[in-house]
Amino acid sequence: MFAGGYPRVFDRQLDPSRWLRSYVATYIERDVRTISNVGDLMMFQRFVELCAGRTGQLLNYSSLAGDCGVSQPTAKAWLSILETSFIAFRLPAFHSNLRKRLVKMPKLYFCDTGVVCWLLGIREPAQLRSHPLRGAIFETWMVSEIVKHRANRGETRGLSFYRDRNGAEVDLVIERPGGLTLVEAKSAATPSSSLFHRAERVRRHFRGGDAPDVVVVYGGDERQERGAGMLVPWQEAGVVGAR
Repeated sequence: MFAGGYPRVFDRQLDPSRWLRSYVATYIERDVRTISNVGDLMMFQRFVELCAGRTGQLLNYSSLAGDCGVSQPTAKAWLSILETSFIAFRLPAFHSNLRKRLVKMPKLYFCDTGVVCWLLGIREPAQLRSHPLRGAIFETWMVSEIVKHRANRGETRGLSFYRDRNGAEVDLVIERPGGLTLVEAKSAATPSSSLFHRAERVRRHFRGGDAPDVVVVYGGDERQERGAGMLVPWQEAGVVGAR
């Protein structure tokens, strides 16, 4: 999670912090000017940092714009720049005919957790272990890995998240020809049945027909099949989308 997934960092065995510092600087100073005519680069950099602090969270344009000191149209335009340059993406909310009041606001994710860590001022892996956004960054790792894995296979749709007004939620819903898979991210390294609680609560909302499969991607290294679903180690997050 700390190093991210850019190939050059690993191919050349580079120091992640030094390379990410250069990457972010190059992106802000050169690429943004190429993509769009952003007049205030310092304000845009602040916007990017604020977005990093919101990875894995509901995307509230009003709050984001207010914290950055820009208008909502500007915040939306700048977010489009992040999406165009594959820095971030929006995950839509799940919609169905369930008799539930579902949240309609999308969630914001970054494509690379190394970039998130750099923007948040995390300079060593030890900082990440105790960081208050560790869970959100782990969730970002899982969702982005699945998105990228599916994109490489030409599958760019069928992903969403579930959250209703009563607090029932699951991080990712994968729509497959044969049904749904509910995927939850848990940074804990110890296998436990409690890791399935949130997904099981959502699963009970789908009545009739085949019940959704449940997968929990966790911080451990052992794959386990349990009565409630499948536990998948973090290194195999990407392949969950191919189930």
